[in-house]
Amino acid sequence: MPFSTPSAMPAESAVPWHLLEAALAPLAEDAPAPGADSRRLLHGRGGKVPGWEFLSLDYFAPVLLATLYQQPAGDLEADLCRRLAELAPLRSLQAVVIQRRYRPGAPADIVYGRLPETLLARRGALRFSIRLAERQNIGFFLDMEPGRRWLEQRVAGKRLLNLFAYTCAFSVVAQAAGAAAVVNVDMSRTALTRGRDNHRLNGLSLAGVGFMAANIMKSWGRIHRRGPFDIAVIDPPSYQPGSFVAAKDYPRVIRRVPQWLRPGGELLLCLNAPEISSACLRDLVAEACPACRFAGRLPAHPDFPDRDPERQLKLLHYRYEP
Repeated sequence: MPFSTPSAMPAESAVPWHLLEAALAPLAEDAPAPGADSRRLLHGRGGKVPGWEFLSLDYFAPVLLATLYQQPAGDLEADLCRRLAELAPLRSLQAVVIQRRYRPGAPADIVYGRLPETLLARRGALRFSIRLAERQNIGFFLDMEPGRRWLEQRVAGKRLLNLFAYTCAFSVVAQAAGAAAVVNVDMSRTALTRGRDNHRLNGLSLAGVGFMAANIMKSWGRIHRRGPFDIAVIDPPSYQPGSFVAAKDYPRVIRRVPQWLRPGGELLLCLNAPEISSACLRDLVAEACPACRFAGRLPAHPDFPDRDPERQLKLLHYRYEP
C-alpha cells in the first residue's frame, strides 16, 4: 500500500511549526537523563499530525533522528533542517541526523552537532547498539516494544525460537528475563554478530544462546533439531525478493510450527506490511496450521498512532494446541 501524503505542501506561513515544537516539548522541560528510554516523538506517517505526514522524529539520547519518507516541496526540507538545528541546543541534543528514505539507499546527513562514538537505543536497563547514519534500518525497532513486553512477561525458564532475529533484540530481552535457552536464526551473519554484541553490551552470558546464520526457508531441518521450543517469535521482512515475500512465504513458515513448538507453546507473529490485513494474516495461519489457536492481537505502541489500525505493525498471539 503506497504511503499517502498531501499533493502539495503548505506555504511557509502555513507550515505547522507549532506541532513540530510540541513534539519536541518533552525534551525541553529538563535535560533528559542520559539513560532515558528511546522513543518516537512524532509519527507523521500515521496521518494524525497535519502537515508532517512525511516525517518521523525518534529520540535516542542524546541524538534526534528525523526521517523523511517523501521529499517535501519547495524549501521545506531546508527549513526543517534549519529549525531542528536551532532547536537542538534548547532540547539538550548533541546531534540531529536527517535520513532521506525517499532517496535510493536512504542516505543520512548530520545537520547539527556530532554523533557520539557509541550510540545506543535504551529500554529500561537494557541497551542496544544502533547506527543512525549508515543504513536504512538502524538496528532497533521502537514500534516492536509491545512484542518485547509480551515476551518478557512469559519467557522465564522457557526455550525461545527467534526467527528472522536481525540484531537479536528479542533474544536480549528474553535472556534478561530468565529464558532457559534462545536460538536466533537470520540470513545475515553481520546482523547476528551485532546480536552477540548486544548480549555482551548488557552483560548477558552467551551460554544457552544460539546464533544460526541460515536461510530459514531452506533450513527447516536444522531448526527442528534445535527444538522443541516453548515460544516462537516470527518477525520476517514484509517484502524482500529472493529471501521472503510475506504473502507467499509466511504460510510456508507457519506450516512448520508443529515441528518446532511443544504442545501448549506460544507463538508471536509479527508483520509490518500495510497491504496485508490482520484478517488476511489470520486466514493464512488458519489454513497453514489449524492447530494454531488465535489468542489476540497485541495493542500498538501508543507512540505510533495511525488513522488506520491496519497500517500499523501487526503482532498476533497464538497458542499451539494440537
